[in-house]
Amino acid sequence: MKAGAALLGSLTIPGRAEHVAEARAFVSRTLGAEGAETDLAILLTSELVTNSIQHSRSGRNGGTITITLIAVPDGIRAEVIDEGGATNPMLWYGQVEPAALAENGRGLQLVQMLSARWSFAHDEAGTVTWFELVSPARQA
Repeated sequence: MKAGAALLGSLTIPGRAEHVAEARAFVSRTLGAEGAETDLAILLTSELVTNSIQHSRSGRNGGTITITLIAVPDGIRAEVIDEGGATNPMLWYGQVEPAALAENGRGLQLVQMLSARWSFAHDEAGTVTWFELVSPARQA
């Protein structure tokens, strides 16, 4: 953990679509106050959890996903830890855009556009995909 960082909370859920709501509720409960930062953290965490379910071994029977929220000096960091898969999280630049009304295919694009920073780390144990949001009071 980087200097000045503090763990806010962690939650492990089954890697099943019906548990994504638990991840959203955890972020809401942990960050507390309603506002743009909390709403954005809920949205982006939901996208990363959904990606983990769809693209990692965590989506198999018995698989799990852990969500960790960390206070960092200029905002918050959310980490989604899964059991890894055959591919790494990545944006597909130059891909044919999904149909305008498609309900999938834009998760990491949202994370990239709406977070201050994001990335991932992958090893034999799994993948950690994370994003950071800068608190509005700290942007000034």
